[in-house]
Amino acid sequence: MSEPLGVVETAAAITSGELSATEGALARIKERDGALNAFSVVLREQALAEAAERDVAQTAGEELGPLHGVPIAIKEELDVAGTVTTFGGLANSTPVAEDGEVVRRLRAAGAVIIGKTTMPEFGAFPFTESDALGVTRNPWDTRHSPGGSSGGTAAAVAAGMVPAGIGGDGGGSIRIPSACCGLFGLKPQRGRVSQAPHTDLWFTLGTTGPLTRSVRDSAVIYDVIRGSLPSDTYHAGETGSFVEAAAREPGRLRIGWTTKPVTLGVRPDPRHVAAVHETVQLLTDLGHDVREVDPKYPDPTVAFVPQFLGGIRAESTMMEHFDRLEKRTRETYRIGSWVTPRVIDVALRATEKVSRKANRVFDEVDVLLTPTQPHRPARTGILMGTGTVRASLRALPAISYVALWNLAGNPAASVPRGLADDGLPLAVQLVGRTDDEPTLLSLSAQIEAASPWPLVAPRD
Repeated sequence: MSEPLGVVETAAAITSGELSATEGALARIKERDGALNAFSVVLREQALAEAAERDVAQTAGEELGPLHGVPIAIKEELDVAGTVTTFGGLANSTPVAEDGEVVRRLRAAGAVIIGKTTMPEFGAFPFTESDALGVTRNPWDTRHSPGGSSGGTAAAVAAGMVPAGIGGDGGGSIRIPSACCGLFGLKPQRGRVSQAPHTDLWFTLGTTGPLTRSVRDSAVIYDVIRGSLPSDTYHAGETGSFVEAAAREPGRLRIGWTTKPVTLGVRPDPRHVAAVHETVQLLTDLGHDVREVDPKYPDPTVAFVPQFLGGIRAESTMMEHFDRLEKRTRETYRIGSWVTPRVIDVALRATEKVSRKANRVFDEVDVLLTPTQPHRPARTGILMGTGTVRASLRALPAISYVALWNLAGNPAASVPRGLADDGLPLAVQLVGRTDDEPTLLSLSAQIEAASPWPLVAPRD
């Protein structure tokens, strides 16, 4: 079987008649997903029918979208018409009638929705394990987690089963699995991508976006899905084309770096510190003004915890069968009973203060460079048999560099930096100013060109 292509190459090959991408993706899913458990649902018949429709449109001479015929996987928390939106559990049972806004825009651009991907229930943890969907494994080493909560999407893309997939990020859930699986994952500015039919995702915390094997592929998908609706609570500022940003040189930037985590008491793995130092040297060689900084991180606890618990409680009440929620989720629901609307209002006001303090670092630099996560990808089974408190204590270190930027709202990207001596990927995080995804895309593409990363995890 030929090596899988990226988004741009797949669309070009389909348009030229060289490739049947959907059949190839389905074959790779059949070959690889048994060992990985990345997909919760494979929409084989629907995807083949959709691909046939794309062929008919091409034959008829219709204008083709930028994702023409490209198979894309969708995280379980997003609505795909005709499927149950499970949020990673068993508490819903009725298929939704319509696509969510992101899926609708993907189809309008020519994408083929090939299936839905695993996640921990409600995306509550940075590991992809659940009672309903089982354990999802990292394609670089199946003894390890792909991270989470978009771990199914990450595993599917890293294994080459699909060119790209859609995830969500409420506390690092695009960036952490991207780091674990060697992918590029950009959390966009809050309000950049519509959450419709919902008004928001975990209040200020959640965003939606792609996980891809290249920077350019991410930019192509973002240019398709970005843009809020009047019904969305949050709205990002205007930017130019992300594809154009990824294609241009970033210019000489002021880049501040630190390995200091937001969470006290967390020690980053020496390999992650080394990855930052190596990136500092690379960026210096590329002509940037790179300096160590102390971001003077604010404490995000008062703002983050109520929105995390409130988000889980809100999603729990949306379910058709509350009694089918995981025991741990029901425990979390009870623990969060103190999160009233008044508490959320206090947390939202605290979020504004946290954002202002976090953004002070950008008075002196254009981009902040940090590790994406402190520790190496966890062994599988880390959530099994745990309650809310133990699971949260295991999860807390993983979000120690990333969750702050969900509160602040800033765009932030996990950028691959090769493989460590354990055979698993390394990554760094780039954080940008408010609404400045274009600089992150330009800089990330420059890093990718200067220091290419492995694109597809090897088969066992």
